[in-house]
Amino acid sequence: MKSMLFLTLAATAAFAADKPNVVLLYADDLGYGDVSCYGSKTISTPHIDKLSAAGLRFTDGHCSAATCTPSRFAMLTGEYAFRQKGTGILPGDAKMIIPPGRATLASVFKGAGYQTAVVGKWHLGLGDGELDWNQEIKPGPTEIGFDHCFIMAATGDRVPCVYVQDHRIVGLDPSDPIQVSYKQPFPGEPTGKANPELLRVHPSHGHDMALINGVSRIGYMKGGKAAIWKDEDMADTFTTQAVKFIEASKGGPFFLYFAAHDPHVPRVPHPRFVGKSGMGPRGDAILQFDDSVGTILTALDRLGLAENTLVLLSSDNGPVVDDGYQDDAVAKLGAHKPAGPLRGGKYSAFEGGTRVPFIVRWPVRVKPGVSSALVCQVDFPASFAALTGQNAPGTASDSQNVLSALLGEDPVGRSELLEQGGPVALRQGSWKYIPANAGMARNKNTNSETGNAPDAQLYDLSKDLGETQNLAKSDPSQAQNMAAALEKARSTSAK
Repeated sequence: MKSMLFLTLAATAAFAADKPNVVLLYADDLGYGDVSCYGSKTISTPHIDKLSAAGLRFTDGHCSAATCTPSRFAMLTGEYAFRQKGTGILPGDAKMIIPPGRATLASVFKGAGYQTAVVGKWHLGLGDGELDWNQEIKPGPTEIGFDHCFIMAATGDRVPCVYVQDHRIVGLDPSDPIQVSYKQPFPGEPTGKANPELLRVHPSHGHDMALINGVSRIGYMKGGKAAIWKDEDMADTFTTQAVKFIEASKGGPFFLYFAAHDPHVPRVPHPRFVGKSGMGPRGDAILQFDDSVGTILTALDRLGLAENTLVLLSSDNGPVVDDGYQDDAVAKLGAHKPAGPLRGGKYSAFEGGTRVPFIVRWPVRVKPGVSSALVCQVDFPASFAALTGQNAPGTASDSQNVLSALLGEDPVGRSELLEQGGPVALRQGSWKYIPANAGMARNKNTNSETGNAPDAQLYDLSKDLGETQNLAKSDPSQAQNMAAALEKARSTSAK
């Protein structure tokens, strides 16, 4: 009898381990060197460090693109964004760029019986064209596999500055309808350009349109006063919603995509973080993200879910310091290196553009440690399909099953990866190839390197992680082979 009971319990445990809860903690503009477990000595991120100590920390983990919208598109669809037109950085009133019904990471989990939710930054468009924000807002996340959503349409520096829950703006007063325009201002509404005396955060470039909560944004907005978010409370609002979903779904299995806004601009952290980093609002916003991570991990512990929950932490692209506001980010950077030992950052084809913090914790399956396997977020649809016993979506054309690498069983991971920065670059093992490109070498607004250069660039990252020695002329054979491989990979998907 005891042996039968043991076998039953063992079978139940094995079944549970086949379908772990999955929590994806996704930062916005968090760099490889912005967290202490990746070597930062100037800022402390204890909750992320604790996650890393109990999990697997990847030193060669990537997002798919060096900017937000294409990176998120690739992660959810399993297709490199450069293959699809209209997947650049979207305005806040853009229509949804993932067609309703298309298979996504969320629909993979839904197909395996999971409850699914996205909380936080969306930035993949909403609606199908001319959207009336005062009516049902659809299509949206719930049309591509998410059961629930509590999101911002785009970013904190773009209107509309309201939250959307499922298909409605949260707290909208019907007598004060919201209007949004990216073409012209609304008469009588203040703007950052016309009313700088009303600003508490001043723009450094652009960001001088609608003036909301003392911060000027991109785009114009009128009405919806009762629904407008308070920037200082945004992180707490999103984190609270994430915990509510976990609590409601504790019977499992569930998938939570927690897309934090930190440390994206405008950086207006809650007062309890102001001044705590010594690096100004950007550093304080990193501490705020770390706190959100800690709150969600604590909820998993409190509900007894931590052991069989796969937690994955990463970022949508590399870091940027001045991204449009005068917030002391440059002046107070000091010795801190947001990209750590890497070259470049957001907007860049260098490694700092897409190589980001990448941590996996799953106590019942993943042994703690460090992995140098080459892994990428574009592989999530195929890898999690494999985890849940399904075939990868046919439309996830660039997504490879790297589940064994994510679980620490394969030390190699991908053999080849495309990195979308300025130009699209190619990784093959430790080799990195960036094709010649006539674009500007630096982003004129952010002063960040793009990776553009008139000549091709070739780097051996095993000896030159900082991409300082261009070997294209001294090793022309390797450069030519990779140029051909890049052209082939750009024109044909992985499958």
